[in-house]
Amino acid sequence: MSDALTFATHGPVARLRLDRAGLHNAFDADLIAALTAALEQVARDGDVRVVVIEAAGASFSAGADLNWMRAMASASEVENREDAMALARLMRTLDELPKPTIARVHGAAFGGGVGLVACCDIAIGVPEAKFGLTESRLGLLPAVISPYVIAAIGPRQARRWFATAEIFDAAQALHMGLLHEVVPAAELDAAVDRQIALLLKAGPFAAADAKRLVREVLAEPDRDRRDHDNATLIAALRVSTEGQEGLTAFLDKRPPAWAER
Repeated sequence: MSDALTFATHGPVARLRLDRAGLHNAFDADLIAALTAALEQVARDGDVRVVVIEAAGASFSAGADLNWMRAMASASEVENREDAMALARLMRTLDELPKPTIARVHGAAFGGGVGLVACCDIAIGVPEAKFGLTESRLGLLPAVISPYVIAAIGPRQARRWFATAEIFDAAQALHMGLLHEVVPAAELDAAVDRQIALLLKAGPFAAADAKRLVREVLAEPDRDRRDHDNATLIAALRVSTEGQEGLTAFLDKRPPAWAER
């Protein structure tokens, strides 16, 4: 594992910590590769049920590392495309990870940092956190992260913030849907722990597969096909091992076998 990332597992919870505090956890090729590899490892780990994305130091992530940007500015278009595809792979891996994910946003998030927040299923931040999609100041656009940011804040908001590169605060991020909750810094860990506890009480398959259901419902324009697919899904879940245990436990007024006690 790279020095740019700390990876720790505590029971069913994996914590991936961006660990370039001196550089405000800015992205470079090494961090992107390390984070992608860690997420792929977590995806294969049947014991992990929840993933927390967090960061060391004062910032969540300042976006692109200056030295990395300098190298890309002098690279060819082909090399830039390959580099951008590595970031695209990271974002998609996080977005489609078959585990529930929580972003613990304790400080500033810019560019790719906003992308990480948008890709997580649950995002909790502090009032002091700042956000920015600042690429247009450099004559660029947040192209690679755009599908995830647009999904989080909507196209109307994206058109403003992509164009202006304006910095916005946690209250605005909450209003737009980028954050689900804003809590005082002293309460951030407790707020994350509450979400972890809720996820561990849910059926492991159900909690992990919720994002796929949302994605497929949004992607299917045919209402008849959507109704058929959703009916097929719920029927399969009801007769599955997890569904049978959940229903039986509810009727027996006991916790299901998977619930953390």
